[in-house]
Amino acid sequence: MTGLKSSPLALRLAAFLVLLGLIATVFQSFAPAYLSENNLHALLRHMSVNGLTAIGLTFVIVVRHFDLSFPGVASLGAMTLGWMLANDYTLMQSVAGGIGIGLAAGLINGSVISYLRLPDIVTTIATGGVAVGLSYFYSNGTSISENFFMSGILDLNDSKFLSLDMPVVILLATAILAFIVLHCTRFGRAFYATGENRRSALFSGIRVKAYVLTAFGLCGALACLAITLLVASSGAANVTAGNQLMMPAFAAVYLGAALFGAPSIPATLAGTLLMSAMLNGFTLLAIPYYYSDAIVSTVLILAIGIFDPKLTTLLGDLFSRKPAR
Repeated sequence: MTGLKSSPLALRLAAFLVLLGLIATVFQSFAPAYLSENNLHALLRHMSVNGLTAIGLTFVIVVRHFDLSFPGVASLGAMTLGWMLANDYTLMQSVAGGIGIGLAAGLINGSVISYLRLPDIVTTIATGGVAVGLSYFYSNGTSISENFFMSGILDLNDSKFLSLDMPVVILLATAILAFIVLHCTRFGRAFYATGENRRSALFSGIRVKAYVLTAFGLCGALACLAITLLVASSGAANVTAGNQLMMPAFAAVYLGAALFGAPSIPATLAGTLLMSAMLNGFTLLAIPYYYSDAIVSTVLILAIGIFDPKLTTLLGDLFSRKPAR
């Protein structure tokens, strides 16, 4: 039994490594600086932002819901962070304030979706729109950078821990904690039970609504933690900060799920690394953003198609069908 389980995993891991090697080879051939030390550091810092967002989204996908609000919520979190820094709050208070905004917005989403049973797509679009509107109140839409150099927020991007860039350390710490919670505890297994069969989970004593609420709360909080790192790298907070989060996050979760058979924290990290490797290469080659967005969107569509159980069942039926005699 162990061999049967490990063999597909080994094949999936090999497929991931082949894809990663192919991406690196292609971009290295066109941009010799692609595999340089400086660029790899930049790639991993970029991956940290997308990875944190994708980890939060993984919880929502596991419970079979969608969250389209986190880009707008992240922008509100960024402006909250910037406003608090500009008004002489400490770095810890400002970061906590920004993440708190994300948590609150996620809990609102979760409450409305799980307890009031409103559609997740409509609800989260509305929440994201409200969040974007509120983010303009801080400075009428202009960027905030006052006190950034004195507050220490730039150290979140520039400092190192055990030779690792601080954003990478934050991503790894978050991923390890999320892995333990989602894959090593009864609490985490209940997320999967909620997504796989909500009625059975309910009859098993799982508080389904509470788990949906928690998933959305984590998604909002981690999106604002991710935007904190993005603000730290740019040196300013602005109302469009979260616009670049949605497509890479969804593509990372679904690409990882397609590669490894199900959404999980390791699968999401693998998908994030592949997406970040591609986006970093596009940046080095000065490819316009609309082309890179189109490629990311294509990857997302393909990943969703591969991950869709209806398509998987259909292909399985086609290949297992015996030829007529």
